[in-house]
Amino acid sequence: MEIRGTTIVAVKKDGKTVVAGDGQVTMGESVILKGTAKKVRRLYNDSVVVGFAGSTAEAFTLCEKFESALNKYSGSLMRSAVEIARNLREQPNSGKIGALMIVANKDQLLILTDIGDVVEPDDGVCAIGSGGNYALSAAKVLVKNTDLPAREIALKAMEVASDLCVFTNKNFVLEEV
Repeated sequence: MEIRGTTIVAVKKDGKTVVAGDGQVTMGESVILKGTAKKVRRLYNDSVVVGFAGSTAEAFTLCEKFESALNKYSGSLMRSAVEIARNLREQPNSGKIGALMIVANKDQLLILTDIGDVVEPDDGVCAIGSGGNYALSAAKVLVKNTDLPAREIALKAMEVASDLCVFTNKNFVLEEV
């Protein structure tokens, strides 16, 4: 049975970037294994924040590979993301690895997909995971229609996702760069 992580949202606004995630880990469609997982963390001397969703083991593996690339490329977010993407595409028979990541530093916000894509959102808002579309919708509306700071928008977006998605709980972790 597959073990999955869930919702991550990121908001870049007014020189701040916040990545937020919930703590639920679910096995299959009906069993909550853990409610306090930390799927958002700091890397590279606390200058990079990552959040991951998807199959737990594969998400941890992707995170470890990204951290190695950060160390190899002196913390360059884009260079590290491109390296991971290239490696994913070049692995024969690898297919999807079942995990996605949002990565951010003070200047950039990116999504790394499980098929080797690197996507920079146009509007400084992105989300992944089972509740990602709920969080993304809420964050986009709040960015366009309020003066709330990035941290408050990310928190409110996670609250919306947790109210709608059964794979997202209210045990939030938020990190800001």
